[in-house]
Amino acid sequence: MIHGQPKFQTAPMQAEHAAEICTWSYPPPYNIYGWLPWEQMVQLGIEFGDPYIRQQQYVSILDEKRRLWGFAQLFPMEGVLRIGLGMRPDWCGNGMGKRFVEAVVREARQRKPHDEIDLEVLTWNERAIRTYRKAGFVITDSYERMTPSGMAMFYCMVYSPPRSGSHSSQHQP
Repeated sequence: MIHGQPKFQTAPMQAEHAAEICTWSYPPPYNIYGWLPWEQMVQLGIEFGDPYIRQQQYVSILDEKRRLWGFAQLFPMEGVLRIGLGMRPDWCGNGMGKRFVEAVVREARQRKPHDEIDLEVLTWNERAIRTYRKAGFVITDSYERMTPSGMAMFYCMVYSPPRSGSHSSQHQP
């Protein structure tokens, strides 16, 4: 059970966090976001199973009690930092998404202050799209691309920070 409004922070992803993330099981249709077993990720040297990629691109999202809420990948491209993220499945849908995404955006801004921040989201994932919009992202493109289960439609969403002088809950103390 979640009490209060957690203050999210990013931290380098430790192997223990990565192993825990691999045990998370999402209900359909979100089950496509699950990972291979940790031992297999390490053996194959893929994504955060590779210590170098984990150190360079992945962060854990923690609350003030150091509980693992999720993760983010910050993938650098030319002039763009693409983010991918995932929240612990039993804490999804509890109104914490905007604050969670804002923590990821803060980390992205620290890493690449002048780069555009974007993300890809499956067009059917309305829950995520609503959250990303609340956190300041706008849809800029749609396209079809290959996924592990075949071709699927995606939106590209770009972070559009609030204009200075506007009243927004975008920034937290």
